[in-house]
Amino acid sequence: MSFKTIKIKNPQNLNLIFGQSHFIKTVEDLHEVLVSCVPGVKFGLAFAEASGPRMIRTSGTDKALEKLAAENLKVISAGHSFLIFLKDSFPINFLPRIKQVEEVCQIFCATANPVEVILFEGEKGKAVLGVIDGFSPLGVEKKSETKKRKDFLRKIGYKL
Repeated sequence: MSFKTIKIKNPQNLNLIFGQSHFIKTVEDLHEVLVSCVPGVKFGLAFAEASGPRMIRTSGTDKALEKLAAENLKVISAGHSFLIFLKDSFPINFLPRIKQVEEVCQIFCATANPVEVILFEGEKGKAVLGVIDGFSPLGVEKKSETKKRKDFLRKIGYKL
C-alpha cells in the first residue's frame, strides 16, 4: 500500500473537470450534458471503469482532447474517475448540470491550474483521495487587487 501524486498533463493550460462517477453510462450522460449546456463546445472526456472489462471510455467533440483525457486517466488509473478537458469554455457553465447527473458522485476540481491527483494504492487498485489545485495563497487581497478581479469578471462577461 502506498500514497503518491500524479500531475495531470495539460500542455495547453485548458480548463478541466475531474470527478468520480459510478456507472457505465457516465460517458454518454456527460457528453449529452456538455453539448446541451454550450452548443458547439470543444471537449474531450474519458471515464475509467472499475469493474467488468475495466476500459477507459472516451467521447467528445475534439479527438485531441479525448486522447489527452484518456492518456491522463490511464496514468491516474483509478476506477470510476472521469476527466473532461474544455477548449474555450469555463467549467462554471457545466458544473451545475454535471452535479445533477445521477451517477456522478463528486467533483474533485474544476480548474485551469496545474493539478496533482493524490492517490492511495491498495491491493485491488487506486483511490483518489483528493487533488492539489494550483498553488498556495501568497497573501490577502487588497483593494487594488479587488478592483482588478472585478474588472476581469466584467471583461469576460460574467458580471455586468
